[in-house]
Amino acid sequence: MALMTYAQAAALALQRGMDADGAVVVLGEDVGRGGIFGQYRGLQERFGAQRVIDTPISEATILGAGVGMALAGLRPVVEMRVVDFALCAMDELVNQAAKNRFMFGGQGRVPMVVRMPVGIWDSSAAQHSQSLESWFAHMPGLVVVCPATPQDNYSMLRAALASGDPVVYMEHKTLWGATGEVDEAQAVPLGTARVVRRGDALTMVSWSRQVQACAEACEQLAAGGIECDLIDLRSIWPWDRAAVLESCARTGRLLVVHEAVQAAGFGAEIAATAAEATGCRVMRLGAPRIPVGYAPVLEAQSRVTAPDIVAAARSLSQSPR
Repeated sequence: MALMTYAQAAALALQRGMDADGAVVVLGEDVGRGGIFGQYRGLQERFGAQRVIDTPISEATILGAGVGMALAGLRPVVEMRVVDFALCAMDELVNQAAKNRFMFGGQGRVPMVVRMPVGIWDSSAAQHSQSLESWFAHMPGLVVVCPATPQDNYSMLRAALASGDPVVYMEHKTLWGATGEVDEAQAVPLGTARVVRRGDALTMVSWSRQVQACAEACEQLAAGGIECDLIDLRSIWPWDRAAVLESCARTGRLLVVHEAVQAAGFGAEIAATAAEATGCRVMRLGAPRIPVGYAPVLEAQSRVTAPDIVAAARSLSQSPR
């Protein structure tokens, strides 16, 4: 095992994938320079400009080229810089990549990884701070992944590269410098959740950077005698229903926490599924339906903090099962 950052783990996963399969190529803005977060550092020097391809500033062109490459037998990794910019390429992803396998009876496959960094980026305002995972979970044909740790960013990127379907790969913008141990031998199948801690007072489900806030809240709750199950969903679609429902059936209470806007967020899908299957009490905690502000005092209004989570969990834990 080695200690590395979230960005270094991703670069290593991609290096291993490119070493193993000559069909894996990278394309996007600034990838030759290592990417704006260092997630491609050293790859163009190792594999050359024919496999790590710098592109013009045109998201529709970049993603459209990736779809064509995938249909022609390559396994492209498409860099969108941030999810907000990927909105310029929705037709290529939603109407082409996601639907091709279905529309042509499986004759065409689009084994493509589209990297879309998500989440609030300090003082970056409304067009650089969105969490849009629920948009893509809603689209049949797409796999959606949100790794929260360096280990998962390594293992899940390896799994995404091996997938035969288009994968929307959503790394949080403020996690790039987070450090942790990475075991290259550890495989993480897509659709498998991670149990962060065990408890019987309630089930807490989250993903991406918000797992850190939930872990902090769980420590505070435990100090007051409230022990929670904390589940890092990791994959948004497919999501690990079995792990979540087993926990909800045992605790009788579910709190879903995400950084995305609460209205129509993916937490609603989890809450409804759990309530229908187990009859548990449910509560959601997400951002208000406002654009993320630039000024710190406005940005703070969009953040779901550990104290917010503690307050919600205490309220839920006092409700009857």
